[in-house]
Parts: sequence; C-alpha cells; structure tokens
Amino acid sequence: MTIRHLDHAFSPRSVALIGASQRPGSLGALVLSNIVSGGFAGAIFPVNPKYRDLSGRACFSRVADLPQVPDLCVIATPAPTIPGLIEEIGRFGGRAVVVITAGVGNEDQLRQRMLEAAGRHGVRIIGPNTIGLLAPLVGLNASFTHIPARAGSLALLSQSGAIVSSIIDWAESEGIGFSQIISLGDMADVDVGDCLNMLAADPRTSAILMYLESIPNARKFMSAARAAVRLKPVIAIKPGRHEQAAKAAQTHTGALAGTDAVVDAALRRAGIIRVNDLEDLFSAAEITARFKPLERGRVAIVTNGGGAGVLAVDHLIDRGCELAELAPQTLAALDAVLPPNWSHANPVDIIGDAPPERYLAAMHLVADDPGVDVVLVMNCPTALASPSAAAQGLADVVEKGLINGKPVLATWLGQFAAAEARRLLNSAGIASVDTPAKAADAVSILTRWRRLTSRLQRVPTTHETIHVDRITASAVLAGAAGEGRTMLTEPEAKDVLSAYGIAVPRTLTVASVDAVEAAAVDLLAGSARVAVKMLSATLTHKSDFGGVVLDLDSAQAARAAAQAIHDRLAATGVAAALDGFTVQQMIVRPTAQELLIGVTTDQVFGAVLMFGAGGVSVEVVRDTTMELLPVDDVLADDMIDRTRISALLAGYRNQPSADRGAIVLALKAISQLLIDFPQIVAIDINPLLADADGVIALDARIEIDLQRLDIAAPNPALSIRPYPGEWSKQLEAGTGLFDIRPIRPLDVELYPRFLDSVTVDDLRLRFLVPTSDLSPETLIRLTQLDYDRDIAFVALSRAEGELAGIVRYAADPDGKRAEFGLLVRSDLQGMGLGKALLRHLIAYARARGLAELTGIVLHENARMVALCRDLGFTIAALPGDPGRVEARLAL
Repeated sequence: MTIRHLDHAFSPRSVALIGASQRPGSLGALVLSNIVSGGFAGAIFPVNPKYRDLSGRACFSRVADLPQVPDLCVIATPAPTIPGLIEEIGRFGGRAVVVITAGVGNEDQLRQRMLEAAGRHGVRIIGPNTIGLLAPLVGLNASFTHIPARAGSLALLSQSGAIVSSIIDWAESEGIGFSQIISLGDMADVDVGDCLNMLAADPRTSAILMYLESIPNARKFMSAARAAVRLKPVIAIKPGRHEQAAKAAQTHTGALAGTDAVVDAALRRAGIIRVNDLEDLFSAAEITARFKPLERGRVAIVTNGGGAGVLAVDHLIDRGCELAELAPQTLAALDAVLPPNWSHANPVDIIGDAPPERYLAAMHLVADDPGVDVVLVMNCPTALASPSAAAQGLADVVEKGLINGKPVLATWLGQFAAAEARRLLNSAGIASVDTPAKAADAVSILTRWRRLTSRLQRVPTTHETIHVDRITASAVLAGAAGEGRTMLTEPEAKDVLSAYGIAVPRTLTVASVDAVEAAAVDLLAGSARVAVKMLSATLTHKSDFGGVVLDLDSAQAARAAAQAIHDRLAATGVAAALDGFTVQQMIVRPTAQELLIGVTTDQVFGAVLMFGAGGVSVEVVRDTTMELLPVDDVLADDMIDRTRISALLAGYRNQPSADRGAIVLALKAISQLLIDFPQIVAIDINPLLADADGVIALDARIEIDLQRLDIAAPNPALSIRPYPGEWSKQLEAGTGLFDIRPIRPLDVELYPRFLDSVTVDDLRLRFLVPTSDLSPETLIRLTQLDYDRDIAFVALSRAEGELAGIVRYAADPDGKRAEFGLLVRSDLQGMGLGKALLRHLIAYARARGLAELTGIVLHENARMVALCRDLGFTIAALPGDPGRVEARLAL
C-alpha cells in the first residue's frame, strides 16, 4: 500500500511527453496537442530525437537532456522501448510516469523488466494501456481524449480508457467538472487502492467515482475504500453483474457464490455506493453532493397529476423507500388551501390547473410535517397551467435544494413543454430528475448512503465471546491432511464445528453394514429415531446418491437402510468410494427453520461467509447473502436481516421466534475458524436447524487446501485484517496487574469513565489543543480501526476491568511510517504503564515492517519528552513552531 511519489502525478508542476510527435493522427501528436491546449501553466517538455522543436517548444532527444527533472513523464512510444525509458527516467530523478502504450505484457518479459526498472529507482507507474491522466484543476490534459474535462470537484478512476472518454463527453454536456481523472489501464503498479488513498486526503475532491473491472489487491482496496468513505461518498460501477464464478462446486455455498455476489459484499462492506450504469453514476454523485445522507426516506409527493404520483409511489416502494404518512393536522391545513377535489392523501394531487401559488402552499405544508424526510414535486404539462411558471415559483423558495431543511426533488414530465422549466430548476440549483423512477433512485441513494456509512460506525451490542478448542480442531484437520485428503468426512467436519461451539447431533461412525445395527442400538437408547448416512471422502453430496435414510426407529431398519445405500452405490458403479456409514441421532425439532452457513474462497477477496435458507432446495430458493470475513455481532445481525427467511426466524402466528443470538454466535464461530485455520477454503453447514432452543448442525462439509498447511494464523488471505489478538499480554506495573490487548469496538463503553479520570491538562497535552471532552463520533472512530493500517493497544486493570491507558499509531498509506499517541489515566501515571505500552507499540510496529515512528509533543510536556528519549527517540524542534517538538524513532 503506497502513495509514494503520486503527488508528482496528481499535482504536477512540469510534464515531459516522451514520444511527442507532429505526425497527424499519431498518438504522440494527439497527446501533445491536448497538453499544450489544455491551459497547463507548468513547463512542458516534448521528448523525441527526430525533432528540434514541437508546438513552439524545444524538443529534446532524451530525458537526460531536459533542463530539469519533470514531475510527471508521459510515455507514448512502442512497447519494447518502455523498460529502457523507465530506467532512464529513474536515473534522471523522475518519480511518476503515465505509460499510455498498450502491449506491455509478458512477451520478452516487458512488464517484468519495466517493473524492475521502476523498483530500482522508486518510479511510480500509472498504466500501461491507459488513455492518460487529466488534472483539470491545474489545466493538465495528458491524454488522448477527444475533448478536455472541465474543472470541478469529482474524481474519476477508471480501468477503461473508452469509459473515461465517454464520461468526459457526457459530463461536458451536463456541465459537470472534475478534480482528477485517472485512467488506470493494466494497473501494473499504481492501482485503485493507491488512488483512493490519494483522493481521500484531497480537499478539492468532494466525491470519488469509479469504473472497476478488477481489483488486484483486495486488502489494500478495502483498507483504502473504508478510509475514503468515512470522509466523502465513493460511488462505483462494477460490470459483469450476471457472470457466475462457480458453475460446479463441491458445496452448496460454492454453487451459490458468483463473482459478482462477492464484489457486491465487498463494496457494501467498504461503504461504497454501487450503481449499474453511467447515468446512475453521475446522478448519485450529484445527489450526494447536494444533500446529506438520510436516516429514513419518507417521501411526500406534490403533483398536479394523480397518475404520475401513483407511478412514483410504485418506484419508491420498489427501491425500499417509504411513502410518508401525513399527520392529521397537515391534511387539515391542506384542506384549507387546496380545491375540494384534491386527493386528501399522499401523493398530494393538487389538480391539473394548479398555479404556482398552489404548488408552494402545498410544498410548505408537507415539508413542515415531521413525518416527511423528502419532498418530491412533480409536474405534468397541461393547457391549464404553465410548467415554467411552476418551476420559477419553486426556484424562488427553495434554498440550496432544501425547503424547511429537507431535500427537494423536482420531476417535470414531458420534453418540449418541460425543457424551459428544467432549465430554470437547474439554474436555481434544484435537483431535477427526468422521471419518477429517477426520483426514486435519488431517494434510495440517500438512504443507502446512510446505511452504508452507519455500518462503519455501529458498535456491537454483546460481550459474548467464542469459546473454542483449537487443539481438537487442529488435530482433525491435520489428520485429514496427513492422509492427503482435501475433503473432511462428515464426522470430522462436525468434530471441528463442535470444537468451535456449534452443536451437532451425537454420531457414530462404522465401517460396515453389519456394524450399523450395533451403533443404532446404542443411539436408540437415548433417541426415538436415527438416520443412516453414507460415509465417503470423495462423494460429498450424499442425497444425490440416495445416501441418506431418515426416521429409522429400529436397529434392524438401520441395517437394512445401510445395505440399501450400499446396493444403490454398487448399481451406479461407485461402491468403491464408500468408506463406511454414520449413524446419527434424529433431531426432531418441528418448529425449526433449515438454514445454511457456508464459506467459499474468492480468488480476489479470499474467504467469504454465506448465510441464508438451507435444505435440499437451497440452490433453487437462493435466499442467501454474503459478507467478507471477519464478522462481528453487527455484521452477523445484518446478514440475517438481509434474507427473506429472517421473517420466519422472527416468529409468526403460534410459531416462536428462533434464538437469534445462537445464529449470530454460529456465524462468528465460523468467522473465527477461518481466521485460525488458513488451510480451510470451503465450509458447508446445511441444514443448520434453528429454533427457540438454539441451533444444531445436522450436516457439514469442510474442504482444505493442502498447499496452505504451513500458513500461520491469523489468515493472511482475508481481505480485511482480523483482530490481532495474538498481541495480547499481561503486565505488572507499580502495584497493579494489567491486561494489554488490541482495542475492540466495544471498548467505546470504557472511554467515559476513563476520560473522567484524565485531567483537562493531560487531555490538552495528549491532543495538543485544549479539550475537555470527546464526541461519541470521535470515540467510535478511536475504537473502530482498520487493523491493517492503524492499531491501538489498551491497558485494562485486572482488579477493576477499567481502562487505564491507550497507545496507538496511525500509519500512512505507504505502511512505512506512523504517528503515535499515548494517554495514561492521570491517577496511574508515574508507575511505568506508559513506558510499557509504548514499548509494546514499538515491538508491534517493528513486526509490521514499519520504518519509523513519529510523534508531535508539546515542548512543555517534559515527562513525555523524557520517556521518548529513554526509548531511543530523537527529539527535534519543529521549524516555525517553538511550542512543539517531534519525536522520531527509526525502526
């Protein structure tokens, strides 16, 4: 993860075009013309040994002849020249390059040689195979787009150059401008995660738009996206929504998990707003730029055409929005200002002859209703009233797109009659959409934006932890691996689940038909019925072979069932795959729902958790949802809520609700299992019975990858870094015992009492400015970390369980440097706790490969300055700031 040297590309002061030309229609001529004509104020250096001058500027034979090192080099020369040019640029001191050239692939190892040259000199490469780079705020158009992009506040990242050109064309017609446009191309070096890190910190960028075809580094992408979304809206198109990644799989989970379903889960987890086409991309950008996210989307519709209002209602409900229920006092007030034949309900049909005054009266009244979040104003052209007059009336009262603090959306239907009205609305800054469907989309964007961002700030509500027996699970997995098997038998899989706290029926494994009878006698002593199942390490879908017989109430019937299973396998020629039988207690829970919990491994995002309706028809019903691992209580709850079967789990008629907490714990247990054992690549628990008494797994499969046996936990293949619990320890400081561990979201509950024990002066010394309190939002941000780039360790007193001290660092996106902070409760200072915490942080930083820790300290904070010196930090005054010093430790 790095943004190193990307500032040279995003805000260049000078540009060199290597391969500049004057040959009409050539790539070098097109790019040079765009750079020169774009209004770029910095130095422009054409480079081509064939020319002495180009476009009125001196042309240089090679990069080394340039009078200065350019911030940005753009290459438009044949592919075989690229590695040598990168080497030349690097030696000259250049650090940022856009490679427009296509065909820099594996032939003659061009790509590898290019990257090796870049690596030797720290050169950053955008591309190859890109349309170029545009920085409209500095007038730079280093691309071969057919028109320039106007300056604005939207940033665009696209892997497709053709999409860049199309978007610029469309945006120009709409008057939309950009802060940055990056055509990413093949992403040999700089990828979407790097650019997200840059744009998140760019104050000139209000929203980030993305066209994604692939995501090369999932963990970098997720970390960067989650950080960016906390600061500004990120909106993405990811094509290929209907491509299925797993046409044949050994588990139901694998069969149900298409590539797009995983991408959707990743974008949702990152808080990114996903849209399906280019028009929606800009609509979402416009709506998020105009309005704040909405907790609820209760819409009041004011229209002069009843049919149009009803159509809008359908579209709103289709998108999960709500039609506002107007209060009785609002209806009474509307009665007083509207004709007697108005609709007397929402939609508020003010009749086709409505003049502007009637529109405005109705709008103000519905906007005053506390049950209304959004006002949608619609106009259908009639001969009885002017659409333009109504639009002008709206423009006169709506301020910054709001009325009474609530968003106003305008839909003027028609083409000819509405054209002037739309112009008036747009010039007044009112969000104007063409159709009721687009209006519903806009409301949906605002509510979805709130849900996505709030998910990043929600705190789990339970303290329940997963009690696991890793030794037992490890032994089972090692046993299968020792036999060279990638698929665990059903009993082995259930043993692993049981070790992670998931209940399973009592099951006996036998080798022969004759042994089934004795096993059934044993189990029938404590159960009314048993089930007999085939046992095979290779035939995983038992039902497909008639390998499951249920509801057997005698030992003789069990033996006969086993014999029948054997005969069926023999008849199909696969009897050799039969390893024996399992005899299992029949679990009779008549009110239980059949669920599925599964794990599949995506090539990009690693292990992904699935939950939904289970049973033999799972692939037909397809009521499932996915989530990237790891998951906590909040995410597990969300997974349940996103399924249709959640309504049945909540109970209905005389059916009691299922134990939701037990389902959540099961999801968390599987999440922890995947963190602990990177060799597990697939899990299928189907069915998992759930009722008021809890959950129990009736059938299970677990698949492992023998090539991943030596990978240490926590699982490095997860796209979101798991909680680093291995960095917990116990500490004795002064007369007290303390537990030091990484911070958890639930620790937000410990902060109020902790802050009560910290003096105002100590808070000032820690945060460098006077402060007496931290907002709830700040506390959530301090406790919900992306463990891949940030860390905080808390010290908890053994005696009280109270928060005693916190040390943290926030790393830059390079992952090489981090800024640290330390705060110890005022009444516990002077006992060595601060030094112990900071030492622990330093050890962690070294283990993570950081090169340097830095911290800004007030000069008057003598104890902190002395502590840093004692631990090897160098202390230096900050230039121009005599009140502060910088502590710096090389790692």
